Amino acid sequence: MTREAEVLVLGAGAAGIAAARRLRALGRDCLVLEAGMRAGGRAFTDHSLGAPCDLGASWLHDAGANPLTPLAQALGFTLHDTGRRRRDLLLAAGGRPATAEERAAWEAAVEAFDAAALARARRGGPDIPLSEAVPRGGPWDDTAAHWLSAMISAAEAERISLQDYVATLLDGWNPQVAEGVGTLLLRLAEGLPVVLGAAVGRLRWRRGGILAEGSFGSLRTRAAIITVSTGVLAAGAIAFDPPLPDGLQDAVTGLPLGLLSKVVLRAAGEERLGLGPFARLGRQVEAPGDSPMSWLLWPFGRPYAVGFLGGARAWALSREGPAAAEAEARAELARYFGAAAVARIFAPGAVVTRWGEDPLFRGAYSHALPGCAGARAVLAEAALLGGRLRFAGEACHPRYAGTVGGAWQSGERAARAVHAALG
Repeated sequence: MTREAEVLVLGAGAAGIAAARRLRALGRDCLVLEAGMRAGGRAFTDHSLGAPCDLGASWLHDAGANPLTPLAQALGFTLHDTGRRRRDLLLAAGGRPATAEERAAWEAAVEAFDAAALARARRGGPDIPLSEAVPRGGPWDDTAAHWLSAMISAAEAERISLQDYVATLLDGWNPQVAEGVGTLLLRLAEGLPVVLGAAVGRLRWRRGGILAEGSFGSLRTRAAIITVSTGVLAAGAIAFDPPLPDGLQDAVTGLPLGLLSKVVLRAAGEERLGLGPFARLGRQVEAPGDSPMSWLLWPFGRPYAVGFLGGARAWALSREGPAAAEAEARAELARYFGAAAVARIFAPGAVVTRWGEDPLFRGAYSHALPGCAGARAVLAEAALLGGRLRFAGEACHPRYAGTVGGAWQSGERAARAVHAALG
């Protein structure tokens, strides 16, 4: 039986939740269809470790301008800023602790990377790969490039648009949420009309209205906001009838998802390696193809360590499976403390994220390919059916792409636009 709703929202991640909340505040009837069995999208707080652990979005980036900051504070959530780029233990090549001079050189290389990118972008001209604009050849340049591209942007600098990288640089206060970003989104979704396990396989859009079809049956609506990832859209998981215009489809393919994976190891006992809460570890890139992990240990004093791995190496380990990711994480930690200490301090097994393999996401967050710097604006401004069919999500935000705050703002923006289009 075909059901009806005034506005349909596809996806119950940050953008979908924000869109639904805004639509209801504007007096619009809406329904959220979520293909998975939970709300929150790429923000998910796991509780299997005995304490909350964010396996997806972990920070409220640029918290002073982030719309989720006041919402979290109003709900009594606890925010903690761990500081940017700090390394409690930084290893130089060869596995020895970096000297004070080497640590200073590392910090300078990071600053020089962004300064060079900004300077080159301001000169104008064709959009080029980020890798062609940044310093190379210095002892810490490869490490800075690995950190700021593969780890922060979830893709190698060769695959990243210079102009988009500069436009989406983040700054300001970046706190973590003690209760979890995923927990926060679940709280914000409470009371919304969300239908779980409702994957849309086809969206028929005509001047007279929109028909969504899936395992749930079919649903008619006057307007729709599509918040699924560009990875899902590019894979054709939703068949659009008629197909999306070529320019819009080009924007989708120009914004692929990169991958940032996490490997979480649980402490076997009370030993903490002499490191306090939020301790961070990192090491120098030693050779071409080397992909160091970055570590955050004992966040909020909790008994686990989180290893981060991004870009091509994250994709490779995702294909190999959780056991390979755990083995690499333990080998990385052994560089700092020795294999015997790692075996003693951390219990067998690991929680390994699978964002790249999950067909509901197909990656972590978007980056613009070289030459595709304008793709975010194309996707965000797309107004099909006179503005009644819109897109939202982190990939649509020209400033805060890749963040849960950017996704939230794009969802609210799309909701206001649909509301205006409905008259």
